[in-house]
Amino acid sequence: MKLLGFDIAIHVKRAGPLAPVDSRGSWPGGGGWWPVVHEPYAGAWQRNDPLTADTMLAFHAVYACITRIANAIGKMPIELKQVDDDGIWTDATSAAFTPVLKRPNRFQNHIQFKQWWITSKLTAGNAYALKERDARGVVVKLYLLEPSCVLPLVAPDGSVFYQLRTDNLAGIQDTDVTVPASEIIHDRMNCLFHPLVGVSPLYAAGLAAGVGLKIMNDSAQFFANGGAPGGVLTAPGAIGDDTAKRLQEKWSANYGGANAGKIAVMGDGLKFEAMKMTYADSQLIEQLKWTSDVVCSVFGVPPFKIGMGTIPAGMKVGDLNQLFYEDALHCLIEEMEQCMDDGLALPPPYRTELDLDTLLRMDQATQADTLVKLVGGGISAPNEARARMNLPPLTGGATVYLQQQQYSIEALAERDADKPFAKPPAPAPAPQGTPAGGASEEDAGEQARALLEYVREGIAHAAA
Repeated sequence: MKLLGFDIAIHVKRAGPLAPVDSRGSWPGGGGWWPVVHEPYAGAWQRNDPLTADTMLAFHAVYACITRIANAIGKMPIELKQVDDDGIWTDATSAAFTPVLKRPNRFQNHIQFKQWWITSKLTAGNAYALKERDARGVVVKLYLLEPSCVLPLVAPDGSVFYQLRTDNLAGIQDTDVTVPASEIIHDRMNCLFHPLVGVSPLYAAGLAAGVGLKIMNDSAQFFANGGAPGGVLTAPGAIGDDTAKRLQEKWSANYGGANAGKIAVMGDGLKFEAMKMTYADSQLIEQLKWTSDVVCSVFGVPPFKIGMGTIPAGMKVGDLNQLFYEDALHCLIEEMEQCMDDGLALPPPYRTELDLDTLLRMDQATQADTLVKLVGGGISAPNEARARMNLPPLTGGATVYLQQQQYSIEALAERDADKPFAKPPAPAPAPQGTPAGGASEEDAGEQARALLEYVREGIAHAAA
């Protein structure tokens, strides 16, 4: 049997009996399709109040955290890189690998593909991508599968397989198809119970999200009742069941629901007493904020990113994005890159890389200051800085410049080796008997006689 260009029957037959993996802690669909029920308290399932992934997504903090992370990673272009002889990674293009990175499949672009990858990983704990190969065996398409339709299996020899259910978008027509791990890219969250089953952050954030949903549902019912709390009617004496039922029906019809807030006239000593705790007493806003803070802490998202906290004082936009990247995105990005490298079987010197410039963009003033320092410090060429600002190159801008008065470390070391600050040596003493001018005594006497003779001749000539 062939699936998307790969013959799988022979591999499954050789594996022997396959056993499903342990899925403790995973949400339904996280580690397979068998039912898993998470109850916030005993009997919640019977009261139709279990914790499920779809109900948790209705809580605004959960939805905001997942979409913020998925959108941030989704907008990062995934690029093919190759390393040169100097160990520098540069942009590359390959006819075998570039097309699938730019367009993973026929119904998703690269942004939608990465968004669904991260959403599946955060909600179910696992993301599964099925490979489609061409005649060369090169991966040309990637189809992200619904996590609830994938079941990891392990053979007696430790080989890993995946059992897939029908998925028309991915081209799986049979009910149950088993494929080897070589045909699946499996990215998973932290594995707390089994190395093949990632555990969704909802496992830890579920109770807090459930409390938040109950607070919001209670608020909706309260304001649907006109903001009037429920209570009891009390009488000074005993009343029969028929009378109590009649008073309850009359009160609910006349002063409940849409009629809440109307003026009630009571006789026979009847008295209405509110039973509901006020929102001020129950600290509703503080409780709701607490549930959101817990969800943000589980996902690693700063609360201000979802509008639930204040922006730290003194931090710029670039600083805030750097904080979001380090706490919520960094690990997910590295894991996706590694899964793509292994799944596409990229040979040396290639690797994939998500472009962080779309996330860590600074404000223009900070970016300009940073680029000036890079160019002035001899790190980047002017054209490289202009490219970061989306400006065309200039003639001569490909050269790295440095100020003339700066010297290399080697030149300074050579100068210091010559001891430029040492004192000059003292002059050697003149030989004894030699005048300071350096001439001998005989030469000095001869010069004196010649000078005397010259003076005499001059005097005689003047007298004549």
